[in-house]
Amino acid sequence: MTQLSKPRIVEGDPRDLTLLDVNARFMRHEQFQRLVANIREDGHLTSTPLVWHDADSGRRIVLSGNHRTKAAIEAGLTSIFWLEVTDPLPRQKQIALQLSHNAITGEDDPATLKALYEELEDVSMRLYSGLDDKTLELLEEVSVPSLAEANLDFATVQIVFLPDEKEAAEKALEAARKAASADARWVARIEQYESVLDTLDTTKGAHNIGNVAAAFAIILAVVERHLGELAEGWYDPDEQTAKRKGSAPIETVLATRTMPADAAAVVQRAIDRMERDGDIEAGQRWRALELWAADYLAGAQ
Repeated sequence: MTQLSKPRIVEGDPRDLTLLDVNARFMRHEQFQRLVANIREDGHLTSTPLVWHDADSGRRIVLSGNHRTKAAIEAGLTSIFWLEVTDPLPRQKQIALQLSHNAITGEDDPATLKALYEELEDVSMRLYSGLDDKTLELLEEVSVPSLAEANLDFATVQIVFLPDEKEAAEKALEAARKAASADARWVARIEQYESVLDTLDTTKGAHNIGNVAAAFAIILAVVERHLGELAEGWYDPDEQTAKRKGSAPIETVLATRTMPADAAAVVQRAIDRMERDGDIEAGQRWRALELWAADYLAGAQ
């Protein structure tokens, strides 16, 4: 999208504005009536609609703020302020602007919202806030202070993978998760987030690519090549013993997820026979590896 010129503030009669015929944003009747009552009490709008002045037709079309404009008319206002753009806007850009203004909104942190609402001692002010019964019921469930994301210095990263990349990413992340102790939960520090960004930048620079998802896929491929190093999460190489209880991913032992099909067939036949002969229990086929390794270590001594 090309950049819009700076909008100007215009004052006029809301009845002269053209409302959208198709608007994805809806408002329940009770909410709309609450909005009308608030505007009537204030005597003006407290937030400005976005309007496009179509020079060809002469119409002023409300791209964002249709409900506010309609409520202002119902409240009897004869004059409101709005932000107006005059750039030529193709239909595609009009829709994009409309959807972006509808979609890009914040969220209320329940604990903070509860604290602010409880500061309102005047019943009329509580009514003016517009919080409905459903929201108030949710606030009643907020009983203990919590570490809410609204109070954290955080950043959100969204990465999109193609289907085959998604499968590889899930496997690599699952291997890393399994290798770590299940007894610990960590919140990543902002420094770790910055380290991820640095790694992505290095990867993009090394491969001369600009796509973040492609860079992330390369990073995961590097992890795949070093699966054996994830054994640090459960294995003590000095003591040559497990550092913790529980299970460990087999791929961190073998340092690979796959093996040649011919070799796999030999292993399959051997494990099948051990299971039939009762040397290992059904469902514990991994014990074959343990027995082979134990025999090898005994012979080496």
